[in-house]
Amino acid sequence: MNMEATRRRLTEKQADTVDKLTRAAMEVLSREGFAGLTVRMVAAAAGVGTATAYTYFSSKEHLVAELFWRRLAATAPEDSDADPSTRVIAVLRQIAMLVADEPALAGAVTSALLGTDPDVAHLRFRIGSEIRKRLIDALGSEADEEIVETLESLYAGALVRAGMGYASYAQIADQLEKSARHVLPN
Repeated sequence: MNMEATRRRLTEKQADTVDKLTRAAMEVLSREGFAGLTVRMVAAAAGVGTATAYTYFSSKEHLVAELFWRRLAATAPEDSDADPSTRVIAVLRQIAMLVADEPALAGAVTSALLGTDPDVAHLRFRIGSEIRKRLIDALGSEADEEIVETLESLYAGALVRAGMGYASYAQIADQLEKSARHVLPN
């Protein structure tokens, strides 16, 4: 998959390098945690120079945000003939569960997405836009702006709580469903 990089468009060779770096980042993150992760370590694990890694990723936060973006972009929303509320809940659950099985990534994503790096801000916007689009698509003709914004707030708050360790991602998915049912039209 030749994904557009967050910093520029990529040739096939560059896309392969970015893929190596993101795979290596996941390995290093699993082993060292977010606090121990460095771009230098990831570059070494990927078999590329540190300067090459920094060509694509401005910081470890940028690298982890890219990991999450790629996960999100690789998952298609479920296509369903269900009612809008059921579709919205499916979208929220799917997104909440993206990192549920990888605690190191889950905690790192929360820290990374709250960063101030301009490349992270760009990814945060892309991630938010994709989630908003999925919610609007799930709501269909009932896509009321206030409902969409409330669902976005529920989602963001829930993932921060999960990232802080207050609940597992599976528990957060269940809490999101309960909260969303209070917001969604019957």
